[in-house]
Amino acid sequence: MELFEDEKPKDNAPEFSVSELSGAVKRMVEGEFAHVRVRGELGRISRPSSGHIYLDLKDDRSVLAAVVWKGQASRLSARPEEGLEVIATGRLTTFPGQSKYQMIIEDIAPAGAGALMARLEKLKAQLGEEGLFDPARKKPIPFLPEVIGVITSPSGAVIRDILHRLRDRFPRKVIVWPVAVQGQAAAGEVARAIAGFNALTPGGAMPRPDLLIVARGGGSVEDLWAFNEEVVVRAAAASNIPLISAVGHETDTTLIDYAADRRAPTPTAAAEMAVPVRMDLFAQLQSLEARQSRAMQQVLTRRGQRLSDLSRALPRADALLAGQAQRLDFAAQRLDAALQTGIDARALRLARNALTPSVLRTRINNDLRTIDVLATRASAATERLMRQKEQAVENIDRLRETLGYAATLKRGFAVVRADGHVATSTAALEAATSVEVELTDGRVRIR
Repeated sequence: MELFEDEKPKDNAPEFSVSELSGAVKRMVEGEFAHVRVRGELGRISRPSSGHIYLDLKDDRSVLAAVVWKGQASRLSARPEEGLEVIATGRLTTFPGQSKYQMIIEDIAPAGAGALMARLEKLKAQLGEEGLFDPARKKPIPFLPEVIGVITSPSGAVIRDILHRLRDRFPRKVIVWPVAVQGQAAAGEVARAIAGFNALTPGGAMPRPDLLIVARGGGSVEDLWAFNEEVVVRAAAASNIPLISAVGHETDTTLIDYAADRRAPTPTAAAEMAVPVRMDLFAQLQSLEARQSRAMQQVLTRRGQRLSDLSRALPRADALLAGQAQRLDFAAQRLDAALQTGIDARALRLARNALTPSVLRTRINNDLRTIDVLATRASAATERLMRQKEQAVENIDRLRETLGYAATLKRGFAVVRADGHVATSTAALEAATSVEVELTDGRVRIR
């Protein structure tokens, strides 16, 4: 037996089962808050097929779960909408199965715009006044980017939808910068990701994207709130890389949509904006090549026809010379006959007369004079014929110059060449990278 015995402590507090304690709490809450009116902003509204409405009442610090039973939902004064500030009337109760309490709403009355929506409109007006949403500062989206940077959650359907759509349309190199897209850290991570992509050095070890896509799936106003934060909006507006915003569904609008260079209704639509369809480009290229071939054939055909028309207007060279050549031949033939006739006549006179030296010398001298006269006449006729031929050639050359395009330029016309070829249509000029105009005093390149 010990000299001193410790007295065992005695606990007179009653013991409750879990159900008993939950029931006691339920009776106390329902008794104290049998009729309450609560002012707050509606958020996360759910309408399941049962017909009940589940929603949250919240302010800037707390959230109160609430439910509107099916029978009461059709008799509400106002239809519940997210972001609407309301005064809800009802009672509090507990849900023992999950150790939570909630409000059973009997009526809802609007109380003005929600605090979050008011804050959103204020920030939107402030940033708009600074010019962050100005359409003039938006950059064009590259036609076919080599590298695309995607800022989103690495898990989930969003990144899979984007990669799948890019692979179907035109595969490109994609760099994913993983970020949280919901919660306290989301805004800072998204802003740092945009700045991080812009800080990459072109041509470095990590390729710098030619296009950025900021993407997230749909959700409530609270879920998408990170993309309304000022730090995200300013980062998007300051991006030197063109940026597509693809946050939420088509009906969701966040402030990053106004600051981005393009807004896509869904992440899949952002991928469609980013790249064209490769097969469509191939088909378009083949069509353009076929049109170019047809156009070149038409130009050659028209030029050949024009040359043929001009050639018919010019007389043939042999036709111009044929008459003169024939006259020369006739003259040459008459000259020979005349010389022979003269010789024969003088031979006859010589035979009739006594052949004395003096007579012979006289006749020889006369014949020599006659020969000189004939030779002079023949030389003059030849020279005159050559001058006629030269004049005819000069006339032909003047006709050639008159019908040539150089003379046409002197009359105020011009020749327009597109990429080194004569342009005959506005389409050829619009498609050309180099345009040159030729006037009478030279050529001028205008593009």
